[in-house]
Amino acid sequence: MKQRMVAIALAGICLGPAGSLWAAEQVELTTRVSGVVETVMVKPGQHVKKGAVLLRLDKTVLQAQLDEAAAEQALAQADEEDARRELERAKELFDRTVSSTSELEASTLRHARAKATLSRANARRVIAQKNLRDADLRAPFNGVVSSVPGGPGTVVTADCQPKPLVILSSQP
Repeated sequence: MKQRMVAIALAGICLGPAGSLWAAEQVELTTRVSGVVETVMVKPGQHVKKGAVLLRLDKTVLQAQLDEAAAEQALAQADEEDARRELERAKELFDRTVSSTSELEASTLRHARAKATLSRANARRVIAQKNLRDADLRAPFNGVVSSVPGGPGTVVTADCQPKPLVILSSQP
């Protein structure tokens, strides 16, 4: 299987140095996430509207990552609730002078760690959701597809200098 970057290019208005506006002849587009191109919805010469899906990556791995993040979030939520109940019990026992300061501090620390783990799990789920949405490459503005260098089966790698998947030009 070939490994290369795929992008879609569109033409439109760009912001240049010192805030000057200029019309781009072509804009090269690519996905923000890595994957394998599943479907290309456009052909060269085709007019597209802003927001139109131009290309879609296979979402199997991205959906699995979202499912995994959701499971981690549920586990972290349960752990946080358990730690919160344990902390409440420890505070009550401490207030009745039945437990020591060290037991209260241990419960407080466990709850703080559980809250941090839940926060991290929530963030991972948000990232996984965004990655899944980014598997669809959408037109950022109205334009004409100039070329489609990538096709189904093309491996897309998200890196600092991605290669184009679709090239879109401004409408005449």
